[in-house]
Amino acid sequence: MYFFNGDSKQIKPDNTVIYYYSESDATHTTFPDGLEMFHFPNNQVEKHYPDGRKEVTFSDGTIKYLHANGAEECYFEDGTIQKVQPNGNHTIEFPNGQKEVHTKDFKCREYPDGTVKTVYPDGHQETRYSSGRVRIKDKNGRLIVDKVDVTKKQK
Repeated sequence: MYFFNGDSKQIKPDNTVIYYYSESDATHTTFPDGLEMFHFPNNQVEKHYPDGRKEVTFSDGTIKYLHANGAEECYFEDGTIQKVQPNGNHTIEFPNGQKEVHTKDFKCREYPDGTVKTVYPDGHQETRYSSGRVRIKDKNGRLIVDKVDVTKKQK
């Protein structure tokens, strides 16, 4: 079936419906089980599942999963993984073992050696080193505290 705007629609014997959007050069396929697939000219492919999940594959190989509860996961070609929880908290896991956490209350980066650097909304920063050293700076970067937690150091 062809439409005046150049779009077309095919219905296959198994009831799969393929709709082609002429203006955007995109194809929307609906399968009998409810799965919908979208193919775009930039090689992006989206799968929309009947249970509300979505999977988006980008032309650079990045894959993003959107869950029905609002959570998101994104897997990048370099091995980086970004997760977003329904409450808005973000976690980014880097291939080098570092991990970054973003919440409304703070942003922190965890390093493979156990060091954790946290930045708070007011701009002050706290760095806790695996050695037990703790450094706190104000929002202007001025050092406020530089101490060693002896209980941490003895472990």
